[in-house]
Amino acid sequence: MVQRRVVTAALAAAVLLMTAGCSSDDGEQPDTPGSSPPSSSAPASPSEQAAAEVPPAKGSVKVIRTVTEDLNTPWGLAPLPEGGLLVSSRDEATISRIDTETGEKTELGEVPGVAPAGEGGLMGLAVSPDYASDHMIYAYFTSESDNRIVRMLYDPEKPEGEQLGAPDTILRSIPKGTNHNGGRIAFGPDQMLYASTGERYEGPLAQDKKSLGGKILRITPNGEPAPGNPFGNSPVYSYGHRNVQGLAWDGKQRLWASEFGQNTWDELNQIQPGGNYGWPEVEGKGGKSGYIDPVAVWGTDEASPSGIAMAEGSVWMAGLRGERLWRIPLDGTKTSADPQAFLEGDYGRLRTVVSAGGNKLWLVTSETDGRGSPENGDDKILELEVR
Repeated sequence: MVQRRVVTAALAAAVLLMTAGCSSDDGEQPDTPGSSPPSSSAPASPSEQAAAEVPPAKGSVKVIRTVTEDLNTPWGLAPLPEGGLLVSSRDEATISRIDTETGEKTELGEVPGVAPAGEGGLMGLAVSPDYASDHMIYAYFTSESDNRIVRMLYDPEKPEGEQLGAPDTILRSIPKGTNHNGGRIAFGPDQMLYASTGERYEGPLAQDKKSLGGKILRITPNGEPAPGNPFGNSPVYSYGHRNVQGLAWDGKQRLWASEFGQNTWDELNQIQPGGNYGWPEVEGKGGKSGYIDPVAVWGTDEASPSGIAMAEGSVWMAGLRGERLWRIPLDGTKTSADPQAFLEGDYGRLRTVVSAGGNKLWLVTSETDGRGSPENGDDKILELEVR
């Protein structure tokens, strides 16, 4: 399979040379880990503690196994507290539970109101921070009129296909487009819900703080603007984004986000409340006053990043057009070494990566999204061991 992927990548590169200058989200169409106490009884000095928090310059990735396969347009992934993974199908508008031991798939049901088209459909998933008592599942999807966030009751005791309650819309009127719909949602350490949105190919929306497009939003589990947001009674948390699809927090509860560039630079950003990340005035590191520069950048053919996760002191970033998993080691709010690529071309387009605890990750491929070259078994969820 690796050899075949390399050939596919080479052909894709040739096509890209002929279509240089046009870019979309994927660049294919125009436009704290737990730590053990020290073995010594003597306390570590501050310098030793700081050194221990910085990951080594070089890491490693081992594919432990394929958890499941034959998924259709998988997008969002959310681990359940009782075990198992929820995965959304962008184009089928369904949510399924994956048994991580056997790989067995159980369809919870179809989410009504989803209107898949282009890059839109049923995308991000999140599990309520009060799941033990409320059994709520949150989803971000494209409807006929907008992008919206809903929550649904999950009842595993009901028959397969009937386990989702009616969706309760908690936030609507997020601008939609054929492309640039954002779609990632995640509960933060503060138990608020964060959502990434795109600017639907209208760059000025990203700079308009009254628009929900081209933003990272922060809302309560009921959909209200979260207390302490930077712009008063607004869900907007940061702005000036083109199309963020990766959200994750480090051990210090700092928020990180991956973002699709246009023709030049994809980005990894450390998100500050109220921060302006430049789009469409700046792509990549512009060094312009009033805009926050990314921590790291990539050429769009190397990344086109979607999901990110934290493990072993590094950001792990899934690449769609880049068909690789990036490791970005961190030292506080900056990189501690050059980013390192893994799995290049081995599994094709990579959509979502989620922490599986400790030094383990779940990784979702994305070959059936209309821009890949599906092979037997695509799409898959893989279990990785990383260092």
